[in-house]
Amino acid sequence: MAEQPNSQEKAPSFSMQRTYLKDLSLEMPNAPAILLEQEGPTVEVQLNVGGQRLAETIFETSVTATVTTRINDKVLYLVEATQAGIFEAANIPAEQLDPLLGIVCPTMLYPYLRANVADAITRTSLPALHLAEVNFQALYEQRIAELQKQQQQEQPSGSGLYVPPGAKTN
Repeated sequence: MAEQPNSQEKAPSFSMQRTYLKDLSLEMPNAPAILLEQEGPTVEVQLNVGGQRLAETIFETSVTATVTTRINDKVLYLVEATQAGIFEAANIPAEQLDPLLGIVCPTMLYPYLRANVADAITRTSLPALHLAEVNFQALYEQRIAELQKQQQQEQPSGSGLYVPPGAKTN
């Protein structure tokens, strides 16, 4: 006879409850004179992923893009947009929760962010800028490596074990 799983154990579940544009700012500080420039612009893009726990199984994850476009060291436009989402993650093992919130959630939000940034820029009458695809797993791994390096510098005589932020040690 097969063992029945404990009825108190529940299957892991994950879903996006809502996505929303949390913040959007567009500045064209040198308009209209800069619109007469003939040179092509240079573009700088910065991304940041953030998040917070809202309730026991409810989390907010956000992806912020800052796009600065310049012509001859003068800002053509500056766009900062934050796309956020509310996610429910229940019965997820602790070691899988941080990667879920740091990789999967931003990957789900990023297409919305890309569309909002392109739309904001199009409304300036300038050609839309479509942000490149992003490998959030690589960004997450880079962040973890930086945290590990920082921990090693702070505790050079430690045990060598990586302790994730928020984890309790005895």
